[in-house]
Amino acid sequence: MGLDNPIHIAFLLILLLLVFGAKRLPEMGRSLGDGMRGFKDALSGQGTPLPADAASTAGATPTLTVQVVQPVAPVAAQAAQPLAAVQAPAQPLEQVPAA
Repeated sequence: MGLDNPIHIAFLLILLLLVFGAKRLPEMGRSLGDGMRGFKDALSGQGTPLPADAASTAGATPTLTVQVVQPVAPVAAQAAQPLAAVQAPAQPLEQVPAA
């Protein structure tokens, strides 16, 4: 029941052709191959040569700007009224009539 049956592979290819169209399939295959090739090159440490416009800026020394932020001392929140001055509601919440 796997993809070892040629009829299953043909069915999938026809389905892909119907969904994406004949024009889009070669583009998708090409971009998938480029992505796999780039991934393999990145894993192996090999790099592709830089284009001419990127090669001219490759020798430039990049500058790094670091901004130092001083930490702020935490400020204790002060209540408007002391907790002892807070009064309980006149009626319990269950007995308050709904508006």
